[in-house]
Amino acid sequence: MRHLTKLLLLVCSCLISWASFASTYPLTVTDMAGRQVTIQSEPQRVVLQDGRDLMMLALLDRHNPFKRVVAWNNLIKRHDRGTWKPLVKEWPAGGKILDMNFGDSGNLNIEEVITHRPQLLIAELRAKPALEQSGVIQKLAKVNVPVVFVDTGVHPVKNAPKSVALLGKILNKQANAKAYVDFYESHLAKVKQLVKQAIKDNGGKRVRVFLEAHAGAKGANDCCFTHNHFGWGPQIVAAGGENVGGELLKGPTGVISMEKVLQMQPDVYVMSGADFGPDSLALPLGGVVSAQRVHKAFVRLLNRPGFKQLNAYKNHRVYGIYHQFYNHAYNIVSIEGLAKDFYPKAFKNIDPTQTYHTILSRFTDIKIGDVTLFAHAKYK
Repeated sequence: MRHLTKLLLLVCSCLISWASFASTYPLTVTDMAGRQVTIQSEPQRVVLQDGRDLMMLALLDRHNPFKRVVAWNNLIKRHDRGTWKPLVKEWPAGGKILDMNFGDSGNLNIEEVITHRPQLLIAELRAKPALEQSGVIQKLAKVNVPVVFVDTGVHPVKNAPKSVALLGKILNKQANAKAYVDFYESHLAKVKQLVKQAIKDNGGKRVRVFLEAHAGAKGANDCCFTHNHFGWGPQIVAAGGENVGGELLKGPTGVISMEKVLQMQPDVYVMSGADFGPDSLALPLGGVVSAQRVHKAFVRLLNRPGFKQLNAYKNHRVYGIYHQFYNHAYNIVSIEGLAKDFYPKAFKNIDPTQTYHTILSRFTDIKIGDVTLFAHAKYK
C-alpha cells in the first residue's frame, strides 16, 4: 500500500508538472512586434513567411517540424542546399508543401493560401512594414487567421530565445521551448563572461571587425555588403567585437566600398557564406563540404581587388561563417564562433560546432553529418 501511495504521488507530480507547461485556449500573447494577438485554439495548420523559421519549429515539433506547415517561403531549399538535403531526406513530405516565394516584399497570393485553411501565419519582424503596406495582415484578419511576428534578425540576440518561447506557448510546446531557451541563455552567459575578461586583457579595447554578408554570392565584383544594427551587427557586439562597417551605415544594411574598408583597416575580416547554388562564389558553408572546396572559395574571394592590402589579410585573420546564422534561432552557435575568431585564446575551450550538434541531437530530430559552419582562410 505504501509503495502504491508513492507511485500515485509520483504520477500526480508528473501530471501537475506537465500541466504547468500546457497552454490553454483562447490564448492572448504579445508578439515580437509588441502586438496583442489572440489564438483561439492550438494551431495545427501554419504558414511560414520565412522558411528558415522551420528550424525554430524543429525545437518544438521535434519528431516532425513540417507537421503543421501547410505553406511557406522555402528559402532553405533555394539558398541553403546543405541544410535542405538532410531535412527533405528525413521528412520527404516537406518537399511537397506549397512554396509561396513569400519574401519580405509582402507579396502573397492570399486566395491560394486560404485554400490550405491556415490557422496561423508566422512572420519575421523585419517583414512587418511590407505586410502592413500590402494589406496581408488585414486580409488574413478578415478570415480569422492571426499573424504572429517572431524575430531572429532585427534584434537577434535578445529576441531569438524570446521567439522560441513565444511559439512554444502558442503551439502548446512550452516544455520543449523552455529546455532550449535555458540552454541558449546558459551558453550566452558564458560568452559574456569570457568576452568581458578578453576585452579587459586586450587593454579595454574591442577587436575591430568587418563582416561581409553573403560574400561573393553575386559574383566576383560583389563587395562589400554588411550589416549595421541588424543581423550580424548585434551578434558581433555580443561576441566582443566592434562592428566598424556599421559605423558608416545609416540603415540596417548597406554596401561599403573596399576603399572605405581599407581606410578602416579592421583587425578581423569575416565573410558569411552558404551553398547558394552553382553560380555563386560564396563560401559553401552550412553543409557537409570538403576543406578543399572551402579553400578554393576563399582563394577566389581573396583575389578580389584590395583584399591583400588589408591588415586582417596580412595577419591571417580572415574567417568564414555560415550565412544563415544571421537570421536563425540557433544564433548562439554563431555568437560563440565569432567570439572564438575575435579572441582565440580566451575561447580556446569553446567549440561552437559541438554546440550546434548538441542543439540538433538534444532538442531536435534533425540528422545532419559533419557540417562545416566556420572556416579560417589559409594562405602563405
